[in-house]
Amino acid sequence: MPNRTAGDLAIFLGCPIRGEAHITLKGVASPDRAEADDLVYLGSDRNSERVSRSAARCVITSPDLLVSGKTLILAAQPKLAFARAAGWLVPSPPIANGVHATAVVAESARLGAGSAVGPFAVIEEEVVVGEGTQVGAFCFLGRGSELGKGCRLYPRVTLYEGVKIGANVVVHSGAVLGCDGFGYVTDQGKHWKFPQMGDLEIADDVEIGSNTTIARGSLETTRVASQVKLDNLVHVAHNVQLGERTLVAAQTGIAGSSIIGSDVVIGGQVGIADHCRLEDGCVAGAQAGIPSGKVVRSGQVVWGTPARPIARFKEQYGWFARLPELAERVRNLEESGRRGH
Repeated sequence: MPNRTAGDLAIFLGCPIRGEAHITLKGVASPDRAEADDLVYLGSDRNSERVSRSAARCVITSPDLLVSGKTLILAAQPKLAFARAAGWLVPSPPIANGVHATAVVAESARLGAGSAVGPFAVIEEEVVVGEGTQVGAFCFLGRGSELGKGCRLYPRVTLYEGVKIGANVVVHSGAVLGCDGFGYVTDQGKHWKFPQMGDLEIADDVEIGSNTTIARGSLETTRVASQVKLDNLVHVAHNVQLGERTLVAAQTGIAGSSIIGSDVVIGGQVGIADHCRLEDGCVAGAQAGIPSGKVVRSGQVVWGTPARPIARFKEQYGWFARLPELAERVRNLEESGRRGH
């Protein structure tokens, strides 16, 4: 990779620069770990001293947070600019190069130009792999699955038959996409498996964390819209719909046929029961429990189990925390009453 300068970065970001535009940048780091040719950022005044002491010569900061003795790239949103800069300065290393000799690729599979397949990967019949997509070691792509261009599948990702994935999707190790949903009909002491014959469609620019599972639809389609980001160890059940730009933190489970709107934020370890609806822009705080069929309205912030508006949760929890004190007061009143008699 050619040497890149602070001036080059400022042009890429479309931001003004103050200081020495010619200095070379090779990486990104935190202020405490940075070397002279690393880039750091300053997002708040509380980190000003750390950045000032840092060995880094170039800082992304806002116009109202200036640092002396450094080359400054001035951005309205320093953290966002730093994230973009990191991808430009330090692109992700390749997952695979070419088609490894140990990979098993069906004759009817179609590999796009510049795509790569790692060791011991299996690509079944009629799979389509888009241009520039990288498939890591030990991945399994089931019959008829499709991957758009520029995707990255880290080692040991599994796609069941017929899964459709858009462009620039990142799937981390251990994720399983398109597995059967959890559906049974019980009769006379036996569980009969309900058909799990639907589809799974994942749109562009989605990122799926390690060991996350997304089930195919039962008789319909499970859909993950563009720019959705799923953390590690998330479970998405059959027929779930995830709207654009929604964020889901680790260890969250979303039960069947729930509909999650766009720009929703779901904290860690949230449990969402079946047939719920979370409208656009709402927030479910960590460990919230959302019971079957509940609707969380647009823009609402909920917490607790069962989930309720955060102001109500805080009020109720405050009383809950005072129960020992209140119980003691009740006991004292009862004793006073008995003595009075």
